[in-house]
Amino acid sequence: MPMLVCLLIGLAASVEDLWRRRISNVTVITGLFAGLVVQIALRGWLAGLGSWAAGAAVGLAVFLVFFLAGGMGGGDVKLMAAFGSCVGAGQILRAALLAAILGALIACGYLAWQWLKRRLGRAAAATSQEESIPYAPALFLGTLLSFA
Repeated sequence: MPMLVCLLIGLAASVEDLWRRRISNVTVITGLFAGLVVQIALRGWLAGLGSWAAGAAVGLAVFLVFFLAGGMGGGDVKLMAAFGSCVGAGQILRAALLAAILGALIACGYLAWQWLKRRLGRAAAATSQEESIPYAPALFLGTLLSFA
């Protein structure tokens, strides 16, 4: 059940991030609520509530420093809190590590693509939105891989 919730929330967030370069609060709040339902269903009221809160807090904290440094958007940090609420504190740490690795690979690919476009003389004036790299797909894939 947690994997299905992460799949649905991750797909929605990735589409939003790729399309608009932002993740809506509606998606994040839906993920947090779904995470609460999952944790209560798996662990009962008290333990489920504790697992939900711990997972969300760890998910939020793990990338908060990057947000504060200006290297990551707030939607990405909140998305990790939603994923953490679904999977719990231990698994969200694995997901964050995998997401960081995937995010680095995606960023390298993006930079290589930009370099290639410049070399071929097709570089147009980039907007700030085009310069940002959507990170939700990396967070989503990292979370899915954490189930393995």
